[in-house]
Formats: sequence, C-alpha cells, structure tokens
Amino acid sequence: MKKQPLFILCTFFILGIFLQDYFLLNEKLIQIILVISFLFLLSFLVKNYFVARFRYCFLLLMFFSLGLFAHSLKLQKPKLPRLHGKEFIYFKINQKLNSNDKNKRYEISAWCNRQFFQSILSMPKEEQDLDFRHYYKGEAFVNPISKPYSGFQFDYGKYLSRKDIYFQSYLPNSYQSGVRNDLSFAEKIRQKRLETLSKIDAAHLSKQTREFTKGIILADRTEMDKETVQDFQKSGLMHILAISGSHMAIIYMLILFVLKPVFPRRFRNFKIIISLVLIWAFAIFIDYGSSVVRSCVMISCYYIYVLLQRKTDLLHSMAVAAFAILIVDTNQLFDVGFQLSFAAVFGIFWLNQPILKYLPKPKNKIQNFMVNVVSISLAAQISTLPLVVYYFHQWSLISVVANLVVIPVAEILIIFALLMTFLIAFSIDFSWINSLYDFCVIWILKVIHFFANIDMAFYKMIPITLLEVAVLFVIIFYLRDAIFKFNLKSISKVVYYLALFAALRFVLNFRADQINEVLVHQYFKEKLISVKRNEKVQFLIPEHLDLEKLKAYVIEPYLTARRTKDFEIKFIPKNIETVHIDGKVYDLRSSR
Repeated sequence: MKKQPLFILCTFFILGIFLQDYFLLNEKLIQIILVISFLFLLSFLVKNYFVARFRYCFLLLMFFSLGLFAHSLKLQKPKLPRLHGKEFIYFKINQKLNSNDKNKRYEISAWCNRQFFQSILSMPKEEQDLDFRHYYKGEAFVNPISKPYSGFQFDYGKYLSRKDIYFQSYLPNSYQSGVRNDLSFAEKIRQKRLETLSKIDAAHLSKQTREFTKGIILADRTEMDKETVQDFQKSGLMHILAISGSHMAIIYMLILFVLKPVFPRRFRNFKIIISLVLIWAFAIFIDYGSSVVRSCVMISCYYIYVLLQRKTDLLHSMAVAAFAILIVDTNQLFDVGFQLSFAAVFGIFWLNQPILKYLPKPKNKIQNFMVNVVSISLAAQISTLPLVVYYFHQWSLISVVANLVVIPVAEILIIFALLMTFLIAFSIDFSWINSLYDFCVIWILKVIHFFANIDMAFYKMIPITLLEVAVLFVIIFYLRDAIFKFNLKSISKVVYYLALFAALRFVLNFRADQINEVLVHQYFKEKLISVKRNEKVQFLIPEHLDLEKLKAYVIEPYLTARRTKDFEIKFIPKNIETVHIDGKVYDLRSSR
C-alpha cells in the first residue's frame, strides 16, 4: 500500500464498479455501505495503535464503496418514450459509424412528440452523407433494441445502453433538413473533421491509401473495405488502425521534437505544456474517441509528474488516468479498448525490463530504438493476450513477428500520414509526395496481407471463460520472476498455474461435450436449427439464407460457446417450413 497507494486504491474502486455491474445492489444498501466506510475512514483521526493497523483497510473499503456508488448512478436508466414502428422524428447526428453492405449508420440525438432519445440510425448508402450543420426530420422506423436470443451472442443492446442508446432507427429515403444556428464548439470541430475526411476522399490517392489515412490519423474506418480490415485482424495488427497510445505518443514526441529548437533548455516546461495542449487539440479534432482520450489522459498524467519535478511512475500515472476517466464515466471500464489499453501499459511496466535482460545490449540510439520496440511489443502482446482471446476468440501466432516487422515502419508512416493529412486539409498538393506516400502505404498493406495469409498460424473460435482469463493473468503475474530469476522456484509457480489452466480447460471441454440440445436460432427474421449430440453439431439451414453471414453471426459464436469445431451443415429446401426432431416439431418460417 505504501509503495503504490494510487494503483491499489484504483484497483478497489474498479472492483466496486464490477461488483455493482454484476449484482446490481440496492441503492439504499449502497448508501449504507458508503456511510459505514466513511465512518470507518474517520479512524484516521484517532490516535490508537489497534485502530491504526486497520486504517488502510478502511481506506480501501471507502474506495470500493465509492466504485459501487459511482456505477449505481451511471446505471440509472433515463425515462424513455414509447416508440415502436413508424414515427416522425427530428434529429441531429452525434457520430458517424461504420457502414455495412447496404446502409450508412450514425449515432443520433432525436426527438419524437417533444420527447428526447438517442438512437442508432441506418439509411441507404445511396443517400447523401449527413453532417453536423443541419437538423433533419422524416418518417423513420424506430424500435427498441432487442436482447440477444441466447447467452452466446454479443449483447449489442447492453453495449449501446452503456452509451444511453436504447433505440435503433431506419430512415428509408425521404427526409428534410434545415441549417442549424446553435452549433456547439465541439460540433464545429466535428464538422471540420468531416470536411477534412471529404477532402481526403477527393485526394489524388488510391482508395486503399485514402481509407488507410482516414483510419490511422482521423480514426475513421467507416468505409474501409472488409478485406483490408480482415488482414489487420488476422495478422494481429488491428491496433495500428485504432488511434491508441502508440499513435498519440508518436505525435506528442514529434511535437516535442519540432518545438525543441524554439525553446531553450531552461524553458522546457513551456515546450511540454504546449505539446500537451496540441495533442488535446488533436484529440478534439478527431472527435475525441474513448481510446484517444485515454491516451491523452495517460500522457498528460505522466508529464504532469515531470512538470512538478516528481519522479515519474508509470503505475501512478496509469492509476490517475483511470480515476480521471472512470469518475466521469464508469461504463468506460467495460469498453474493450479501455481494458486492452491499460492491460498493455501494465504489461509494459511488468515485463519490459525482464525481456530486455535477454535481448542484445544496444550500442547506439538506433539499436536502442529497435531493441525497445521488440521488448515493448512482446510485453504488450503477452499482457493483452488473455483479453484478446476472450473478446475476439481468435489469435495469430504470426502476430508476434508481424508486430516486430511492421511497427517500426508504421511509426514512420504515422508521421508521414499526419503530414499528408495536414497538406490535404489546407489543399496543398504535391504530386510526387502523393505518389511516394501512395507507394509506402500500398507496400505496407501488402506486407500485412502477406502475414494475414499465413493461415496455419491463425486460430479462431478459441473458447475461453473469465475464470480461464483470470488464471492466465496469474501466470503473467508470476512470469516476471520466472524471466528475471529463471530458477526452479520461480519457474515452478508458472508451471503450476499452466497445469491448473490445462486442467480447467479439460474439465470445461468435457462438460461442453456432454451437452445434448436442439436450439432454434434467430437471424433477423429468419430461423435455423442446431442439433448437438455430444461434441458434434448439425445445422439445419434454409437454402435461401446467406451462409457466410450465418457463419459469422450464428454458427461460429455457437460453436465457440459449446467448445467444439466438429459440425456439418444440412440445407433445407425453401418450401419446407417445419422439421421433426426427437418427436418435436420446429418451425422454420420467417417471423415477418
């Protein structure tokens, strides 16, 4: 507690959030716990040896109860209008989302009969893009977001409810717009971002390069083609497309480098302050997504220690950043990006130095850079592996090599992409720079495609539970000593928990094999049936359905949840509406 007080207090605050999210404790009970913990905290004023021994326990209880209380406030559901079916709505956009095959998608703030609500809006791709300069009105099909029919499916409704979004809307084609005269400062910035994105779309660059630039600098992957996204996913390089800590750190260091000749050494604090202001300005410009804000908060916390002439401490900075984010919005804790970001930072803190011990000693700055890229990349990948597998159920062995090859080049390319975005935003066009940049991006995309095509190293549909994730994190915790000391005692702890992990997987796989069931799966308005007999699954699918989409959204999630890959597909003629299985009749008619 004395060595890392902020980190430990933050951990208990987070435990309180988790407990409240899982058990939904009564509001009065939370208030009682909060009052009791506060009274216990007053023991700090009592000079008594016995009480002093428990003071830190009372402080931990206080932060735990604060986590309960803060999250209980965030979980309060707003009063929602009763909307179902065709409604006339007024709305403005809050954010542009990724498009799908048929529709553009937006987050909107909307009003119906003077009642406010937030919604996901879909509209045909052929329609003109919406912007922040206008209000819109039209007849839309508005419906509450339904819960998934089974526990193995991703709960999209719960994910959106953490952003206070409870409806989804579809605007067929007819709508009207009116110019807004009440744009906030943030909305003006967002509109400038949209205009910059439009300029990039019109730039003399290949489509792949344009989409790559929008993703890597302006955090916009809304129109990126599926093949490119899959290449990044399969090669384990998806973090390059997300504006994350590495992007913001590179941009921050670039600003520091540019300002270095401007300010003498004795004015270095001014240089740091200006750099922090500029990265926050950049964060606002790219629509201050959660990953960008996290990165800026963490960098700011770290360099505030420098400004205050305090010894920099990565765990302290990480704890302060986590507090700053979670006090504003406790739901951020359940954002996958939040968890991966902090897991990566902790992994770098925990494993970077042990890994460096086994790498060659650098003799110059270039070698030092390359060695640190290797150690930091390995540390971050090891620490995030349990969460990556838990949330995405896939991992590529080649990702380790791919990261080591691509990241050094990607860091240079980020700077190049930032320069190109600046030139395009101010309508400055140099054809030779465009050609050079186009060549570099296409080349790096080909390298990523090469790694993604090594199928033998790519594993998907990996089943894993939270209990298994917890055991893996315990292994990572003991891995530090095993790498540092490499003796029988330290290695035996890792081996013990690896054996525990293997035994746990064996038990869970055995239990899954014993499940025999028949399930009717709902895919939009269509139905299909799965018949599981021990470890084998047969899917009965109407022949008119899209098999590729069914595999992605129904078949693979179900097989992952049941911890098997042994399956077959049987197509049912379109005219057959019911099937008989084990003496029961199952209806395949679409629910239209």
